[in-house]
Amino acid sequence: MISCEKAALICDKAQYEEATFAEKVKLKFHILICKVCSVHSKKNAQLTSLCDKAKLNNLTESEKEKMRNSLKNSL
Repeated sequence: MISCEKAALICDKAQYEEATFAEKVKLKFHILICKVCSVHSKKNAQLTSLCDKAKLNNLTESEKEKMRNSLKNSL
């Protein structure tokens, strides 16, 4: 049996398709037993779905650096 902390980490990894098959199986068994982790898993899936639907984009490192420099220069 895995801890709730470990289950939360695996849940996050699973949302980004980084969890192994064995981790996913352990998570499924834990979710069957633990109501709190079950709720966390469902909410995590909803959040991921909303982010996918919103088509959020991350800035590249060069874009981030340009923003930092722009902010430093404006101060």
